[in-house]
Amino acid sequence: MEDPKDGDERSILQGWLSFHREVLAKKCAGLSSAELVTRSAPPSKLTLLGLVRHMTEMERVYLVYSLGPPGELHLVYGVYEDGGPEWDFDVDESMVEASFELWHQERRAADALLETYPELDAPGSGNRRSVRWN
Repeated sequence: MEDPKDGDERSILQGWLSFHREVLAKKCAGLSSAELVTRSAPPSKLTLLGLVRHMTEMERVYLVYSLGPPGELHLVYGVYEDGGPEWDFDVDESMVEASFELWHQERRAADALLETYPELDAPGSGNRRSVRWN
């Protein structure tokens, strides 16, 4: 996977977004469920599946919610509260298939919404920040 080349702003934006998505997908490709939930350096909860779930939430927050219709932000995995579960990083093998499907679903929704904004300085409907900012 190559990083995006020079070009217009939208091409660079979409190129970097695709690049980072595909790098994570490639890192996960071919791994077993057990490998995807193996912690990188215990006691840290960081796992590849946790990163996939975290990216799912970021697709939701920074693109799907921000560029979608006005309304409340509904996180993919649940409400994050001090001392509560870290829904994206508290993972086990039973979550692998659904987590990847949700990530791809958010990616498709984000891409579709991004296409509806011809100008990157247009305010997003959800958070009213520019598409460029999101």
